[in-house]
Amino acid sequence: QVQLVESGGGLVQAGGSLRLTCAASGRTFSIGVMGWFRQAPGKEREFVSAIAWGKGTPYYEDPVKGRFTISRDNTRNIMYLQMNNLKPEDTALYYCAATKSLPTIVVEKESTYDYWGQGTQVTVSS
Repeated sequence: QVQLVESGGGLVQAGGSLRLTCAASGRTFSIGVMGWFRQAPGKEREFVSAIAWGKGTPYYEDPVKGRFTISRDNTRNIMYLQMNNLKPEDTALYYCAATKSLPTIVVEKESTYDYWGQGTQVTVSS
Protein backbone atom coordinates (compact mmCIF):
# COMPACT_ATOMS: atom_id res chain seq x y z
CA GLN A 1 0.00 0.00 0.00
CA VAL A 2 0.99 3.60 -0.63
CA GLN A 3 -0.38 6.52 1.34
CA LEU A 4 -0.58 9.98 -0.23
CA VAL A 5 -1.05 13.32 1.51
CA GLU A 6 -1.48 16.59 -0.38
CA SER A 7 -0.80 20.07 0.92
CA GLY A 8 -0.23 23.58 -0.37
CA GLY A 9 -3.66 24.54 -1.59
CA GLY A 10 -5.25 27.87 -0.79
CA LEU A 11 -6.86 31.04 -2.05
CA VAL A 12 -4.95 33.14 -4.55
CA GLN A 13 -5.75 35.94 -6.97
CA ALA A 14 -5.66 35.40 -10.71
CA GLY A 15 -2.09 35.59 -11.96
CA GLY A 16 -0.72 34.32 -8.68
CA SER A 17 1.14 31.14 -7.84
CA LEU A 18 0.84 28.14 -5.57
CA ARG A 19 2.95 25.05 -5.04
CA LEU A 20 1.21 21.80 -4.23
CA THR A 21 3.04 19.01 -2.45
CA CYS A 22 2.22 15.32 -2.32
CA ALA A 23 4.04 13.23 0.26
CA ALA A 24 4.09 9.48 -0.33
CA SER A 25 4.67 6.81 2.30
CA GLY A 26 4.45 3.05 2.53
CA ARG A 27 5.55 0.85 -0.39
CA THR A 28 6.95 3.78 -2.36
CA PHE A 29 9.43 1.52 -4.15
CA SER A 30 6.48 0.16 -6.13
CA ILE A 31 5.50 3.52 -7.62
CA GLY A 32 5.67 3.81 -11.39
CA VAL A 33 3.97 7.13 -12.09
CA MET A 34 2.54 9.84 -9.88
CA GLY A 35 0.01 12.35 -11.07
CA TRP A 36 -2.26 15.25 -10.28
CA PHE A 37 -5.95 15.36 -11.06
CA ARG A 38 -8.50 18.04 -10.26
CA GLN A 39 -12.23 18.27 -9.86
CA ALA A 40 -14.14 21.51 -10.12
CA PRO A 41 -17.65 21.85 -8.66
CA GLY A 42 -20.19 20.15 -10.88
CA LYS A 43 -17.55 18.68 -13.15
CA GLU A 44 -15.83 15.34 -13.52
CA ARG A 45 -12.34 14.78 -12.22
CA GLU A 46 -9.75 15.53 -14.90
CA PHE A 47 -6.08 14.84 -15.50
CA VAL A 48 -3.66 17.71 -14.92
CA SER A 49 -0.12 16.38 -14.94
CA ALA A 50 1.97 13.31 -14.19
CA ILE A 51 5.58 12.31 -13.77
CA ALA A 52 7.44 9.06 -14.21
CA TRP A 53 8.78 8.33 -10.76
CA GLY A 54 12.09 6.89 -11.91
CA LYS A 55 13.02 8.87 -15.02
CA GLY A 56 11.22 12.07 -14.09
CA THR A 57 9.51 12.37 -17.48
CA PRO A 58 6.69 14.94 -17.16
CA TYR A 59 3.27 14.90 -18.79
CA TYR A 60 0.83 17.81 -18.97
CA GLU A 61 -2.71 18.39 -20.07
CA ASP A 62 -2.96 21.21 -22.62
CA PRO A 63 -4.70 23.84 -20.42
CA VAL A 64 -1.80 23.88 -17.96
CA LYS A 65 1.17 23.59 -20.32
CA GLY A 66 3.56 26.47 -19.86
CA ARG A 67 1.99 27.44 -16.51
CA PHE A 68 2.36 24.36 -14.32
CA THR A 69 5.55 22.43 -13.62
CA ILE A 70 5.61 18.97 -12.08
CA SER A 71 8.66 17.65 -10.30
CA ARG A 72 9.60 15.03 -7.75
CA ASP A 73 12.19 14.23 -5.16
CA ASN A 74 12.14 10.48 -5.05
CA THR A 75 14.77 10.38 -2.31
CA ARG A 76 12.21 12.04 -0.04
CA ASN A 77 9.14 10.55 -1.75
CA ILE A 78 7.64 13.95 -2.52
CA MET A 79 5.99 15.25 -5.68
CA TYR A 80 5.40 18.92 -6.41
CA LEU A 81 3.16 20.90 -8.71
CA GLN A 82 4.28 24.48 -9.19
CA MET A 83 1.33 26.45 -10.52
CA ASN A 84 1.99 29.89 -11.99
CA ASN A 85 -0.26 32.42 -13.71
CA LEU A 86 -3.28 30.82 -12.09
CA LYS A 87 -6.70 31.43 -13.62
CA PRO A 88 -10.17 31.25 -12.09
CA GLU A 89 -10.81 28.13 -14.17
CA ASP A 90 -8.01 26.39 -12.25
CA THR A 91 -10.24 26.45 -9.16
CA ALA A 92 -10.75 22.85 -8.08
CA LEU A 93 -9.98 20.18 -5.56
CA TYR A 94 -6.57 18.83 -6.54
CA TYR A 95 -5.80 15.16 -5.97
CA CYS A 96 -2.50 13.35 -5.91
CA ALA A 97 -2.43 9.83 -7.31
CA ALA A 98 0.08 7.03 -7.78
CA THR A 99 0.24 3.89 -9.83
CA LYS A 100 2.31 0.77 -9.54
CA SER A 101 5.12 0.22 -11.96
CA LEU A 102 3.75 -1.37 -15.14
CA PRO A 103 5.11 -1.92 -18.68
CA THR A 104 2.49 0.40 -20.17
CA ILE A 105 0.80 3.25 -18.32
CA VAL A 106 -1.81 5.62 -19.70
CA VAL A 107 -1.18 8.58 -17.44
CA GLU A 108 -4.36 10.49 -18.33
CA LYS A 109 -6.77 7.80 -17.17
CA GLU A 110 -8.11 7.77 -13.62
CA SER A 111 -8.37 4.00 -13.70
CA THR A 112 -4.60 3.79 -14.17
CA TYR A 113 -3.98 4.91 -10.63
CA ASP A 114 -4.06 2.61 -7.63
CA TYR A 115 -3.67 5.12 -4.80
CA TRP A 116 -5.25 8.50 -4.15
CA GLY A 117 -4.89 11.30 -1.65
CA GLN A 118 -7.74 13.20 -0.03
CA GLY A 119 -7.25 16.34 -2.06
CA THR A 120 -6.28 19.95 -1.43
CA GLN A 121 -8.47 22.88 -2.43
CA VAL A 122 -7.20 25.53 -4.83
CA THR A 123 -9.34 28.63 -5.27
CA VAL A 124 -8.40 31.36 -7.73
CA SER A 125 -10.29 34.63 -7.50
CA SER A 126 -10.72 36.97 -10.43
